[in-house]
Amino acid sequence: MIILAMDSTAKAAAAALLDGETLLCKEMHDDAGTHSSTLLPSVERLLEKASLGFDDIDLFAASAGPGSFTGVRIGAATLKGLAFGRNKPCAAVSALEALAYNLRDTDGVVCALMDARRGQFYTAMFEIGRGEVRRLTPDAAESGEQIADRLKAYPAVTLVGDGAEVALPFFDGLPVRLAPKDKLLADGESVGLAAYRMAMRGETVGDAAFAPVYLRLPQAERERLEKEQASANRR
Repeated sequence: MIILAMDSTAKAAAAALLDGETLLCKEMHDDAGTHSSTLLPSVERLLEKASLGFDDIDLFAASAGPGSFTGVRIGAATLKGLAFGRNKPCAAVSALEALAYNLRDTDGVVCALMDARRGQFYTAMFEIGRGEVRRLTPDAAESGEQIADRLKAYPAVTLVGDGAEVALPFFDGLPVRLAPKDKLLADGESVGLAAYRMAMRGETVGDAAFAPVYLRLPQAERERLEKEQASANRR
């Protein structure tokens, strides 16, 4: 099974080609704000490197969110454009679950964290053992204080994702540690591995049904609602 996997939900844009669970090649660009211009050329370079074409792809996969609203939309649009008309399955991978797969070669509890700004984080907990990633909590948007309360229940937790370092001040005194630097950010290979497991469980969809997952309203909408609430409170 040839898998094309992509992630553009956070600071890094990543893509990878896998044959089942075997990595063929991958790229990562740690440069926020250029995903729209880097993701597709990256995919094309990978296909050329592997001597493959788009018709050779058996499974199209992308992180469907949560994450940056613009980044999530870019990933979804790219996948839909590439998969359109090919009648191939697509995997809408949780960006947080993909981050947990970065640490698949370790054992223990992992907290995936993506910076949602203003003291908020997209987060989920996972347990990893013998290469298997098991979800402990659903994807959620929570405050640093809420996450800290949950982490108190675990004797040791590894933090992964672009929100890991940002969240550290909330976890003072808790038994947490950062993932190694080369495992900290989104990785196309991890998206592909998560997608492969989804395909084995029959959890794929068609390109038309692939849908982004945001968890929160866009910032402009949140600010509008906050202004309306403040105005109502002054009356």
